[in-house]
Amino acid sequence: MDIRNIAIIAHVDHGKTTLVDVLLRQSGLFRENQQMADRIMDSNDLERERGITILSKCASVEWKGVRINIVDTPGHADFGGEVERILSMVDGVLLLVDASEGPMPQTKFVTAKALNLGLKPIVVINKVDKPDARPDAVHDEVFDLFAMLDATEEQLDFPTLFASAKQGWASADWAAKTDTMAALFDRVIESVPPPEVSGGGPFRMLVTTLENDPYIGRVLTGRILSGSIGPGMTAKALNLESGQVEQTRITKVLGFRGLERKSLDRAEAGDIVAIAGFGTATVADTLCDLSVEESLPADPVDPPTLAMIFSINDSPLVGKSGKKVTSRMIRARLMAEAEGNVAIRVRETENGDAFEVAGRGELQLGVLIETMRREGFELSIGRPQVLMREDADTGQRMEPFEDVVVDVDEEYSGTVVEAVSLRKGRLEDMRSSGGGKVRLRFVAPSRGLIGYHGDFLTATRGTGVMNRVFREYGAFAGPIPGRRNGVLIANQGGKSVAYALWNLEDRGQMFIGAGAQVYMGMIIGENTRGNDIEVNPMKSKQLTNIRASGTDDAVRLTTPRKMSLEQAIAYIDDDELVEVTPEVIRLRKRHLDPHVRKRLARLKESA
Repeated sequence: MDIRNIAIIAHVDHGKTTLVDVLLRQSGLFRENQQMADRIMDSNDLERERGITILSKCASVEWKGVRINIVDTPGHADFGGEVERILSMVDGVLLLVDASEGPMPQTKFVTAKALNLGLKPIVVINKVDKPDARPDAVHDEVFDLFAMLDATEEQLDFPTLFASAKQGWASADWAAKTDTMAALFDRVIESVPPPEVSGGGPFRMLVTTLENDPYIGRVLTGRILSGSIGPGMTAKALNLESGQVEQTRITKVLGFRGLERKSLDRAEAGDIVAIAGFGTATVADTLCDLSVEESLPADPVDPPTLAMIFSINDSPLVGKSGKKVTSRMIRARLMAEAEGNVAIRVRETENGDAFEVAGRGELQLGVLIETMRREGFELSIGRPQVLMREDADTGQRMEPFEDVVVDVDEEYSGTVVEAVSLRKGRLEDMRSSGGGKVRLRFVAPSRGLIGYHGDFLTATRGTGVMNRVFREYGAFAGPIPGRRNGVLIANQGGKSVAYALWNLEDRGQMFIGAGAQVYMGMIIGENTRGNDIEVNPMKSKQLTNIRASGTDDAVRLTTPRKMSLEQAIAYIDDDELVEVTPEVIRLRKRHLDPHVRKRLARLKESA
């Protein structure tokens, strides 16, 4: 059968998953009256809650006798490792760009990857139905982006379509609205070449994604480059150095048909399939016939830039809500994650109860922590640290820098510029984007941006939008001021009392309410000043035989400040931890004993 393999790439929230929904509907895959959830491809709970794509997924549709395999990829920079792997198994890409926002940092990132692989994108300018859409100007901006990324003459001659995925139409002229996506289907068949394969050679396939299925074990997905494969055949896996990893009998070959994976008796070269039966083969390995001796080349993935320490939960409340608390369980889970996710690296520390987990950014590691929390794990998480390098020629310390694009109301632009400058960011461009908005472009060290997003939303009253993507390693930018406020630390354990919290409110903002379980060394609030204070949140009112006035009876507490997981991780200092359990997230000092903290503070001062 005639096949086309395409990936949909774009900046976050430019409409990739909505477009896939429309393509699946209009290809005749579903009945007209069939009930379907919005964003069908975002099947993961976290994806639905956050409104983002985290894992790439495959689907397949048929149009005029041609099977089109579609891969929906993540748009957030933290999941760029997924995008890089997927692009190696497709022959074309749909580059989606918002008709109002234009090319954004992640647009540049994914487009560079596609152009470097020699792919010729089809540009789809989406959301042309928006009131502030400027499709012609965005088309020119996309051309400028391609030219800046050293696109070839052929790549610069890209076909362009205008669409509204939400309304379900695409057209070669944005002013000539149609009723269907037929123009997009036809353009894919016309512009994307069939896969270049060798049907008669031995079976070869590069693994691009890995998952663990509870019923059939490890499932390896990729595109068959040559030959064919079916259940019962014997195959082997080679690593990047062409060394044999294992040899096994294929138990299942699964093809993507619509949204489902269906068992195939035989899969031919050019098709994207999932294979079960291998026990240790992983991403970037080559699955092949026993006669093959050389592995297929695989592109290196950009290295991680941020690391956190995952350790066992050693608080007095360990095991109260989670059942997976041992270092052995945590290690097994992290190693399984690193095996399937090439953008994450796990290293065991000298302390056997802690592991350094490195990834692309706070969001990616936050998603991993949240996933583990829902699986029943209890963890202690340390403050994120950027991964430094040493320049091979000069021996100079190097740190990761990011491109930062900020869209804010004009009245908040000065506040944002000042805040990013304090964090060693450098303003590169500032221009009006219409409607009283300003677009600011910075280059800033990743180290300075840790924890800034919450302050940014507060400073812009929730109206600002900030996008970041890794740029390069540069010279160390120098010291960056950290958190200005100290914290309130519980000096004993028990349940918090409303009267005690009420008396502590003039000291700072509370993180807990009345009746919360507290232990010595736990952080229960933020001090109004720069130093840490030990307080007693269990202190109750002394009872006397004198009747109190009625106003004394009712204590009204200010609503405590509740932090999300990402906010808690960004808030903590170097000597603090986030205690993560399935039911609650707490902040604590690394050392719970106040005497140990004082001794270490004295040692630090003398050093």
